[in-house]
Amino acid sequence: MRISYTDIYRFSIPMVPFTIATGTMNYAQNVFIRVYTDAGIYGVGECSAFPMIVGETQDTCLLMAREFAALWKGTNPLDMEARLQQLHSFTAGNTTIKSAFDVALYDIAAKNAGQPLYQYLGGTKRVVETDITIGIGEPDVMAKQALDFVASGATILKVKLGKDAQTDIARVKGIREAVGPDVKIRIDANQGWSFDDAVMALQGMGQYDIEFCEQPMRTWFDDSLPELLQLSPIKIMADESVYNHHDARKQIKSHSCDYINIKFSKSGGINEAIKIQDTAASAGIACMMGGMLESRIALSAKLHFVYASPNIRFYDLDTCMLGHLEDPCVGGVKFDGYFLDIVDTPGIGADADEVFLEKCEKWVI
Repeated sequence: MRISYTDIYRFSIPMVPFTIATGTMNYAQNVFIRVYTDAGIYGVGECSAFPMIVGETQDTCLLMAREFAALWKGTNPLDMEARLQQLHSFTAGNTTIKSAFDVALYDIAAKNAGQPLYQYLGGTKRVVETDITIGIGEPDVMAKQALDFVASGATILKVKLGKDAQTDIARVKGIREAVGPDVKIRIDANQGWSFDDAVMALQGMGQYDIEFCEQPMRTWFDDSLPELLQLSPIKIMADESVYNHHDARKQIKSHSCDYINIKFSKSGGINEAIKIQDTAASAGIACMMGGMLESRIALSAKLHFVYASPNIRFYDLDTCMLGHLEDPCVGGVKFDGYFLDIVDTPGIGADADEVFLEKCEKWVI
């Protein structure tokens, strides 16, 4: 089997503006690819650029996608390690666009084996319930949104914080008082606090039964995380501090986190995500499956990975529920309220809607 060519699409999805500590997104800056082979099989991949987190934009992803597609032309897609090493040898970083190419390889491999991806990876289905994210706003507005989500069936809320530590405490207090004691609340500061602010915020929120806090500080304060863990009544999850399994090893060895958030946009896709999951599992550190603003295409790949990764115990899989105004996916993940499932078809079981693709800028390499 050889790669014949790759279609690359500027996959922009309009959305309701979504705000976190580091900025606001008005549309999902995504890229969609199809990697075609001479065996009549093609693999699909999607990534979502989040420049204020990962440092890649949609345009940088599109440029690198053309470079990657040229590298792979005429090569064997089933030699996965060699194909991914080609990308790593060509450029450091660029994990967001690498993740789309990685997922396309796994889609091809699973389709070639005639298996759903999770079975190809040795997994089995299980019940997966996602949280739903509340963006940063005024405390009363966030509390109202929390009530609306609970009324729609949500039992796990993820609350974005990190703008102002004192107001953040008020935000969490208002949400907890609004939803009562039975709803799980997890928080994400998106690197927004200083060390002192993190201590104040986490100690101030300790009475509100918070499941964990993601990435309280900038990554350049990672050396302060062991001290923060000792002072915090709330467990700490590493997000931007862990891109690969080497980062995971260092965080674990230095006692800098209780949990780890895995995102394909950070890991570069499934191949490295498996290594992170395994590294964390060997140390008894549970993981979460997270994401940026992907559609149900990339979300389908993530659900397959979750099914094959028993150490992933938390699910932040609401990416396309966060204000996407169009659904460009056919097949793929289905939501039953906040529960996810997928039909057993070969590969990741999702593709792009041809009508949506007609509106997208396209390159063929």
